[in-house]
Amino acid sequence: MILILYLLYITIFGIVIFKDNHPQVSSTFKEQHKVERFYGNELSQDRVILLEEKTFSGLARVNLIENAQESIDIAYYAIHKGYITDLLLGMILDAADRGVKVRILLDGIFHGLRFSLKDDQYALINHPNIEMKFYEPLNPILPWTWNNRLHDKLLIIDHKYAIIGGRNIGNRYFVEKGEKFPTNDRDVLIINTDPKTKEGSVLKQMEGYFTEVWNHPITKAASEKLSSRQQKKAKEANQQLKQKLENLRNTDKKLFNHYYDWVKMSLPTNKITFIFNPIQRFNKEPWAWYDLTNLMKNSKKSLVIQSPYVIPTKPMLPYMVPLHVPPEKITILTNSLASTANVMAYSGHIKHINGMVKKGVNILEYQGSDSIHAKTFIFDDRLSAIGAFNMDARSAFLNTESMVVIDSVEFTENLEKEMSQYVKKSLKVAKDESYIEDPNLKPGKVSWFKSFSIKGLSYITGLFQHLL
Repeated sequence: MILILYLLYITIFGIVIFKDNHPQVSSTFKEQHKVERFYGNELSQDRVILLEEKTFSGLARVNLIENAQESIDIAYYAIHKGYITDLLLGMILDAADRGVKVRILLDGIFHGLRFSLKDDQYALINHPNIEMKFYEPLNPILPWTWNNRLHDKLLIIDHKYAIIGGRNIGNRYFVEKGEKFPTNDRDVLIINTDPKTKEGSVLKQMEGYFTEVWNHPITKAASEKLSSRQQKKAKEANQQLKQKLENLRNTDKKLFNHYYDWVKMSLPTNKITFIFNPIQRFNKEPWAWYDLTNLMKNSKKSLVIQSPYVIPTKPMLPYMVPLHVPPEKITILTNSLASTANVMAYSGHIKHINGMVKKGVNILEYQGSDSIHAKTFIFDDRLSAIGAFNMDARSAFLNTESMVVIDSVEFTENLEKEMSQYVKKSLKVAKDESYIEDPNLKPGKVSWFKSFSIKGLSYITGLFQHLL
């Protein structure tokens, strides 16, 4: 019911906000955030590891939480019920038992700690070393507070390690087989090799942002005090999570007590820069979109974009002009109708993607039975941006969003190699909106229900198209 109300509000009211109250980037922001700041002239103290493969991305989180000594800061849009959530929540409680200070920051509507996970929320709140807050919690009588959502995906540990990317917490993001809606995503692990010198590390920027959102007036504590009944449920959930963790330590030992030489495994960077949106309600100045489009306009040779869907609405387009990269050197990798897991977003996506094809942009649509959820930009084979930002107006003007821009040719080469695996399973869209034939790949299968749903939603979004 919450989701239905939210979608109705966004469809009817959210689009009007874009039209009538579209913000412009302030000259102050432009003056203070030049494109030159993304480039480094010498090696940075920050190194980076691409977390592409699902299992290893999960193992990295387990290892870092397992070895945390001082602090864990966690910010996520959504947590989903399942084996991975039980594992990570159990490890967070275990770390807190060791004296590690934990802050958990979640979106106030889509956080997921309801129903069967409600008692787990109580267990976290009840621990003396854990604090939990929600960004803009649901208030049914204040619908204007529904629009701005926390969309970040951040994990920061001991001022030394940080993971940022597109993965929420749930089986579909970390388990290779057996999931109903399997999702391919992407994170990066950043290592500050000199934690005593914070000034030169991107982790200082990330920690500052986390604390700013944490302390913002629209971010609320999960609960002032648990009732006696809730405390009882909290203790029971605590025991259950710890028992599940202990059972896993006995039955799935490969998950634990690994030694990873993260520095040796990592690649050097010239610089890593953290970009993000403002935090306040209503339409935001599009700081992240401004930075990304500024990098696009600064590119000369090539531009690669991967996004689960591409919906560049009218308010977004002025920021992209002029592009110096020829259309034939621009590649967009995204989902097809067969692979998309978000039919509502795809209904808007198809109204924009065909216009890009006609302009000569290379549109590659993934044909796998799973979906792609990663958000990535590559500029001139040197700079890459990875994080939570989708190619749509919600990410540009409404959500909290964050990405890291990485200046490293070595890392970008590694990233392009991994992305090529998706390219091999993608078909190029022709100007007549069909696919260019590939003898090695057939279009993915689409159920009649999915096809029918897309057509119906596309008609509805078309009614609002003039507002976008």
